[in-house]
Amino acid sequence: MKVLITSDWYTSAVNGVVTSILNLKRGLEGLGHEVRILTLSNTIKSYMKEDVYFIGSVSAGIVYPGARLRTARGHKMLQEIIDWHPDIVHSNCEFSTFFIAHYIAKKAGIPMIHTYHTVYENYTHYFSPSLRLGKKAVRLFSRWVSENTDYLIAPTEKVKMMLEDYDVYAPIEVVPTGIDLDRFYQPMERAEIERMKRELRIPESDTVLVFIGRLSKEKNCEELLSAMKHLKKRAVTLLFVGDGPYREALEKYVEEEELSEQVIFTGMVSPEEVWEYYRLGDLFISGSTSETQGLTYIEAMASGMPLLCRKDECLDDILFNGINGWQYTSEQELVEKVEEYQNHLQNQQLLCQNAKTISEKYSIDAFACSVESVYKKALTKVKSEPERISA
Repeated sequence: MKVLITSDWYTSAVNGVVTSILNLKRGLEGLGHEVRILTLSNTIKSYMKEDVYFIGSVSAGIVYPGARLRTARGHKMLQEIIDWHPDIVHSNCEFSTFFIAHYIAKKAGIPMIHTYHTVYENYTHYFSPSLRLGKKAVRLFSRWVSENTDYLIAPTEKVKMMLEDYDVYAPIEVVPTGIDLDRFYQPMERAEIERMKRELRIPESDTVLVFIGRLSKEKNCEELLSAMKHLKKRAVTLLFVGDGPYREALEKYVEEEELSEQVIFTGMVSPEEVWEYYRLGDLFISGSTSETQGLTYIEAMASGMPLLCRKDECLDDILFNGINGWQYTSEQELVEKVEEYQNHLQNQQLLCQNAKTISEKYSIDAFACSVESVYKKALTKVKSEPERISA
């Protein structure tokens, strides 16, 4: 099977969409499929490098940091893709490359799959001054996306229920995103962990709470900092690994609340080194409710780290209270769970073991097989539609 995967984001960005695409490509190729990627170029020039098509684009950072919009060029390249005769187009973003994916699918007479990665209701502050109007716009937009798609893939039941609430048109399949677990299973020498802690000024005796991800408003990082005010008298360090548009505001908060001794910002870390930072932590912590699945949660568990996360439906199949961590519902409960973790040393090892065991069902192989199953359903559906004729 020839599969074209499209995305506005690719290896120049570090986010869950890119991770999902890279792992899917690897998994599908392992099953014997031929996979190519279509994404946006960092310049107005369109070109192909190895098995990736780069379509010319311009910056749209005023809309969202790092975002880009395609230019009018690239039609010759699109014809080259059609002449390659893909069997499936799998879209992963709803903007520039979504239109390209739809164009290719229509011209080639093939099915189009779309993975709904982002809960846009949590991002209305970027495009609407009114929460109510923003949610209405998201609902209408999501229905339009589904109207132009043969199948929707939702990473979790949470996303599926949300899409069903929008009354979307396309059938929905739940497929959890796969993770390259081997990277996070690999051992790390104790001496190396101690060295990194010294460089970051983390006291050896502290319980380390690790947040890994983009520092943006929707991640609700202020709640974590607010909780740290109540943990000042305990041996606790909060480590933020990553960067983003909200980092400056968070650092200002830390300074104002005199938390600099307990809160550390690493800045951007390369994807190849992220696994090392999970090993510095005792608990993975997140206040976000904007995740569709939360790949960092699975990475943390694969690293043997229990989770302490704000309650969210996307965690219902991942995080089980008292088994591999806790879901909290208030800042007070967050503080209490940190204290509980510190006070019950005998439970810590079991929490870590359970976390690693639960992570195993999110492998790349399982991910690719599930997506392949959706592709086959879509191909069967298209074959039953005689009105779909290739251009």
